[in-house]
Amino acid sequence: MAASTSDSPSVGIIGMGEMGRMYAKYLSNGGKRRINVCDRPERFKQLKADFQNEPSIHVYENGHFVSRISDFIVYSVEAEYINAVVKEYGPSTKVGAIVAGQTSVKAPEKEAFETYLPEDVSIVSLHSLHGPTVNPAGQALILIKHRGSDEDLKVVESIVEPLHSRLVYMSYEEHDSITANTQAVTHAAFLSMGTAWHSAGEFPWETGLYVRGIEVAKINITLRIYSNKWHVYAGLAILNPVAKVQIEQYAKSVSDIFKLMIMEKEDELRERLYKAREFVFPSFSDGGEEQAHQNGEAGKSAKGKATEAAPLFMEDEVFDQFAIGSPPSSSSTGKTSGTNGHSAAPPPNSHLSLLAMVDSWHQLRLHPFEHLTLAATPIFRLWFGVAEYLFRSPERLEAAIKAAVRDKSHRSDDAEFMVAARGWSQCIRFGDFEAYRRRFQNTADWFSPRFQESNQRGGQMIKELMKP
Repeated sequence: MAASTSDSPSVGIIGMGEMGRMYAKYLSNGGKRRINVCDRPERFKQLKADFQNEPSIHVYENGHFVSRISDFIVYSVEAEYINAVVKEYGPSTKVGAIVAGQTSVKAPEKEAFETYLPEDVSIVSLHSLHGPTVNPAGQALILIKHRGSDEDLKVVESIVEPLHSRLVYMSYEEHDSITANTQAVTHAAFLSMGTAWHSAGEFPWETGLYVRGIEVAKINITLRIYSNKWHVYAGLAILNPVAKVQIEQYAKSVSDIFKLMIMEKEDELRERLYKAREFVFPSFSDGGEEQAHQNGEAGKSAKGKATEAAPLFMEDEVFDQFAIGSPPSSSSTGKTSGTNGHSAAPPPNSHLSLLAMVDSWHQLRLHPFEHLTLAATPIFRLWFGVAEYLFRSPERLEAAIKAAVRDKSHRSDDAEFMVAARGWSQCIRFGDFEAYRRRFQNTADWFSPRFQESNQRGGQMIKELMKP
């Protein structure tokens, strides 16, 4: 049987995890394109059974069979293992084929491809910046023409067309630099929140401090991340040299700001944060919140260029409907409750995680508006939107600064967060996958009873906020 026809290149997928299966589903284009797939040998029988009713998807025992007959080959494996897998199957690549990697970190992939792929094959890699359960339509899909012709790129563009994703073109190096910010550092912030709440020993929605407004977004995204598999995030951080630098700076910003808080250096803290505000959100410097809203909707980047993805504009009430759990009763807290048992107004909060995020962007001279345009994941767009929501309003920012220095209600949680951020930074800097797994799984197990509810609410929240 012919592997493909000249006008319909066959696709090979090595690695049939959740992303590999998503690619097989969409790239088959309703059964019009032949898809050759494989996973680890011990999964062969199960994989064959899973796709027995999919005539366009052909299951093989290993990557040698897939590589020798496919015109476009995607290595959909974890970045940690890409070198070993390409070393094994790369020499079997069909002459003239195009090879890609669906890995979240490209430095190891680039090295593996250049080392083990034959010279007579092209390299046009890719990376879908979303998870397997997210509809790929409209999401960013990065294409990297590393070794090949413009015609090779056109072939790949035609193959990925059924995804209906927004194509973004960059180099391997640009990819790792941008995704360090849009994914690795963003994940580190939420991982630190989860670890801090776990260390404090209380579910955040049960303390009465995290029941409204942007606190709801923090909780839902944190639980959404911890409900996934640890390795999805580990490789993004540990194997990306740029991510290590950015995550270390984030932890340093957390520490620096916390020290100013406990030393009650309010003026120094205010000066530092307003400098960060001026750098990251220059359109907010004059004209107040209304002018910032107008500027933001116009989609101007930090360099004044028009962008394709405007920031999200939010209000506390938008988040309230996606809250999980219930705060303590008013009889036990003395707080007045509003609808759905939530307090009438969000308690004062230092928002240390957000202050440190914007401060680290400033310290690293990063322009997140540009990353928002090029390669924003749904979580990064939401995280950036939450930061923008806090910093665009002088009133909200001032309230956070005063709460940080004068209000002690969040101080113990902020201390736990600082320790957690430093711990995650050290784990990533040392390149310790096992320590990463244990830290992640320990907190994930603690949160697990609420995953079902949080994933439902979190999914609804992202869907609502991502509406055009």
